[in-house]
Amino acid sequence: MTDTIYKICSRDALRDAEACGELRPSADDARDGYIHLSTAGQLRGTLERHFRGQRSLVLLSVSVDRLPEQALRWEPARDGQLFPHLYAALPVSAIVRTAEIDDVEPRQLPAGF
Repeated sequence: MTDTIYKICSRDALRDAEACGELRPSADDARDGYIHLSTAGQLRGTLERHFRGQRSLVLLSVSVDRLPEQALRWEPARDGQLFPHLYAALPVSAIVRTAEIDDVEPRQLPAGF
């Protein structure tokens, strides 16, 4: 479907991931049994719906090719769109780029997104 997918998390979660080698599931991820990810076209909706008003966020660009084999599934979610869901840990080695998202309220994304 695409070579790069995205994860939004806190700066603290990214720091923890860098220390242990993988991103720990958020509370929503743990509840649902997979790590929620988005395509570039889904990012604005994800930010608005799940991160409105939050600060100290980072956007992780994740290489699909670096994820554990067969752990990524494209499943219908919001409005029937297919979203990438990762049924495994997200290794730091799969993160190819990080970008600060300082203020979600105006739904500003870093250049290129």
